[in-house]
Amino acid sequence: MDYGGLILLVFLALLFAWVLNRVRRAFRLGAVGYAGVMIVFIIAMLLVWGQTKV
Repeated sequence: MDYGGLILLVFLALLFAWVLNRVRRAFRLGAVGYAGVMIVFIIAMLLVWGQTKV
């Protein structure tokens, strides 16, 4: 199996989490808001990865 795309998505997720942490501090998002954004991002990335596997 080819996991190149999945590895890229994991890297993008880590980069997104780092940027989101900076934004969270700027906008003073709580833990619930931070978790909600991360869950939506993970679902979106899995959908994108699933589209490339079809």
